[in-house]
Amino acid sequence: MRAKIVYFGLAAVLVVYFVLVGSRGVMLVQQGTAITVTFGVAVLVLPFIGAWFLYQTTKFARDANRLARELEAEGGLPVDELERTPSGRVDRDSADAVFARRRAETEAAPGDWRTWFRLAVAYHDARDTPRARKAMQRAIALHDGKPVRAEAR
Repeated sequence: MRAKIVYFGLAAVLVVYFVLVGSRGVMLVQQGTAITVTFGVAVLVLPFIGAWFLYQTTKFARDANRLARELEAEGGLPVDELERTPSGRVDRDSADAVFARRRAETEAAPGDWRTWFRLAVAYHDARDTPRARKAMQRAIALHDGKPVRAEAR
Protein backbone atom coordinates (compact mmCIF):
# COMPACT_ATOMS: atom_id res chain seq x y z
CA MET A 1 0.00 0.00 0.00
CA ARG A 2 2.86 2.36 0.79
CA ALA A 3 4.28 1.89 -2.71
CA LYS A 4 0.94 2.88 -4.25
CA ILE A 5 0.78 6.03 -2.14
CA VAL A 6 4.32 6.99 -3.17
CA TYR A 7 3.58 6.20 -6.82
CA PHE A 8 0.41 8.30 -6.93
CA GLY A 9 2.10 11.09 -4.99
CA LEU A 10 4.95 11.22 -7.49
CA ALA A 11 2.51 10.98 -10.40
CA ALA A 12 0.59 13.98 -9.00
CA VAL A 13 3.83 15.95 -8.68
CA LEU A 14 4.65 15.08 -12.30
CA VAL A 15 1.25 16.24 -13.49
CA VAL A 16 1.72 19.56 -11.68
CA TYR A 17 5.17 19.83 -13.28
CA PHE A 18 3.67 19.12 -16.72
CA VAL A 19 1.12 21.92 -16.19
CA LEU A 20 3.82 24.37 -15.11
CA VAL A 21 6.08 23.51 -18.04
CA GLY A 22 3.12 23.71 -20.42
CA SER A 23 2.20 27.16 -19.15
CA ARG A 24 5.78 28.33 -19.73
CA GLY A 25 5.61 26.95 -23.25
CA VAL A 26 2.39 28.87 -23.90
CA MET A 27 3.99 32.06 -22.57
CA LEU A 28 6.95 31.59 -24.91
CA VAL A 29 4.66 31.07 -27.90
CA GLN A 30 2.66 34.19 -26.97
CA GLN A 31 5.85 36.29 -27.19
CA GLY A 32 5.56 35.91 -30.95
CA THR A 33 9.20 36.03 -32.04
CA ALA A 34 10.61 33.22 -34.13
CA ILE A 35 13.00 32.02 -31.44
CA THR A 36 10.48 32.12 -28.57
CA VAL A 37 7.80 30.37 -30.65
CA THR A 38 10.31 27.65 -31.54
CA PHE A 39 11.35 27.21 -27.90
CA GLY A 40 7.71 27.39 -26.80
CA VAL A 41 6.66 24.60 -29.14
CA ALA A 42 9.64 22.50 -28.03
CA VAL A 43 8.71 23.08 -24.39
CA LEU A 44 5.06 22.18 -25.07
CA VAL A 45 6.07 18.82 -26.54
CA LEU A 46 7.85 17.73 -23.34
CA PRO A 47 4.73 17.49 -21.11
CA PHE A 48 2.97 15.40 -23.75
CA ILE A 49 5.89 12.99 -23.94
CA GLY A 50 6.05 12.82 -20.14
CA ALA A 51 2.30 12.26 -19.86
CA TRP A 52 2.50 9.45 -22.43
CA PHE A 53 5.31 7.74 -20.44
CA LEU A 54 3.36 8.18 -17.20
CA TYR A 55 0.27 6.65 -18.81
CA GLN A 56 2.23 3.69 -20.23
CA THR A 57 3.92 3.02 -16.88
CA THR A 58 0.63 3.18 -15.01
CA LYS A 59 -1.05 0.89 -17.53
CA PHE A 60 1.83 -1.61 -17.30
CA ALA A 61 1.70 -1.65 -13.49
CA ARG A 62 -2.08 -2.04 -13.49
CA ASP A 63 -1.93 -4.93 -15.97
CA ALA A 64 0.90 -6.68 -14.10
CA ASN A 65 -1.01 -6.36 -10.82
CA ARG A 66 -4.13 -7.77 -12.49
CA LEU A 67 -2.15 -10.83 -13.60
CA ALA A 68 -0.62 -11.18 -10.13
CA ARG A 69 -4.08 -11.17 -8.51
CA GLU A 70 -5.33 -13.77 -10.97
CA LEU A 71 -2.28 -15.98 -10.47
CA GLU A 72 -2.61 -15.61 -6.70
CA ALA A 73 -6.26 -16.72 -6.90
CA GLU A 74 -5.10 -19.80 -8.81
CA GLY A 75 -2.36 -20.47 -6.25
CA GLY A 76 0.34 -20.11 -8.88
CA LEU A 77 2.36 -17.16 -7.62
CA PRO A 78 6.07 -17.97 -7.37
CA VAL A 79 7.21 -18.72 -3.85
CA ASP A 80 10.12 -16.67 -2.52
CA GLU A 81 12.75 -19.39 -2.24
CA LEU A 82 15.74 -17.12 -2.63
CA GLU A 83 18.62 -17.13 -0.20
CA ARG A 84 19.58 -13.75 1.16
CA THR A 85 22.82 -12.21 2.37
CA PRO A 86 23.03 -11.01 5.99
CA SER A 87 22.16 -7.51 4.76
CA GLY A 88 18.93 -8.85 3.21
CA ARG A 89 19.93 -8.68 -0.46
CA VAL A 90 19.16 -11.58 -2.75
CA ASP A 91 22.07 -13.98 -3.19
CA ARG A 92 23.12 -13.89 -6.84
CA ASP A 93 23.73 -17.65 -7.15
CA SER A 94 20.34 -18.39 -5.64
CA ALA A 95 18.63 -15.99 -8.07
CA ASP A 96 20.48 -17.56 -11.00
CA ALA A 97 19.37 -21.06 -9.96
CA VAL A 98 15.72 -20.00 -9.70
CA PHE A 99 16.04 -18.15 -13.00
CA ALA A 100 17.35 -21.27 -14.78
CA ARG A 101 14.37 -23.25 -13.50
CA ARG A 102 11.88 -20.56 -14.56
CA ARG A 103 13.47 -20.28 -18.00
CA ALA A 104 13.17 -24.05 -18.49
CA GLU A 105 9.47 -23.89 -17.49
CA THR A 106 8.89 -21.08 -19.98
CA GLU A 107 10.68 -22.92 -22.78
CA ALA A 108 8.52 -25.98 -22.08
CA ALA A 109 5.29 -23.92 -22.25
CA PRO A 110 6.01 -20.77 -24.30
CA GLY A 111 2.34 -19.96 -24.85
CA ASP A 112 1.40 -19.88 -21.16
CA TRP A 113 1.26 -16.41 -19.66
CA ARG A 114 1.80 -17.88 -16.18
CA THR A 115 5.29 -19.14 -17.00
CA TRP A 116 6.19 -15.76 -18.52
CA PHE A 117 4.93 -14.01 -15.38
CA ARG A 118 7.10 -16.23 -13.18
CA LEU A 119 10.06 -15.71 -15.54
CA ALA A 120 9.58 -11.94 -15.24
CA VAL A 121 9.75 -12.26 -11.45
CA ALA A 122 12.94 -14.35 -11.79
CA TYR A 123 14.50 -11.74 -14.09
CA HIS A 124 13.60 -9.06 -11.55
CA ASP A 125 15.17 -11.08 -8.73
CA ALA A 126 18.30 -11.49 -10.85
CA ARG A 127 18.36 -7.67 -11.22
CA ASP A 128 17.74 -7.74 -14.98
CA THR A 129 14.99 -5.14 -15.12
CA PRO A 130 14.80 -4.65 -18.91
CA ARG A 131 14.28 -8.37 -19.52
CA ALA A 132 11.87 -8.58 -16.57
CA ARG A 133 9.77 -5.86 -18.17
CA LYS A 134 9.81 -7.57 -21.58
CA ALA A 135 8.84 -10.90 -20.06
CA MET A 136 5.99 -9.25 -18.14
CA GLN A 137 4.85 -7.46 -21.31
CA ARG A 138 4.78 -10.83 -23.05
CA ALA A 139 2.79 -12.37 -20.17
CA ILE A 140 0.26 -9.53 -20.41
CA ALA A 141 -0.02 -9.90 -24.20
CA LEU A 142 -0.50 -13.68 -23.94
CA HIS A 143 -3.09 -13.27 -21.20
CA ASP A 144 -5.03 -10.69 -23.19
CA GLY A 145 -4.83 -12.71 -26.42
CA LYS A 146 -2.76 -10.11 -28.25
CA PRO A 147 -0.23 -11.14 -30.91
CA VAL A 148 3.29 -11.75 -29.64
CA ARG A 149 6.46 -11.53 -31.68
CA ALA A 150 8.37 -14.81 -31.87
CA GLU A 151 11.76 -13.23 -31.05
CA ALA A 152 10.53 -11.46 -27.89
CA ARG A 153 12.33 -13.80 -25.51
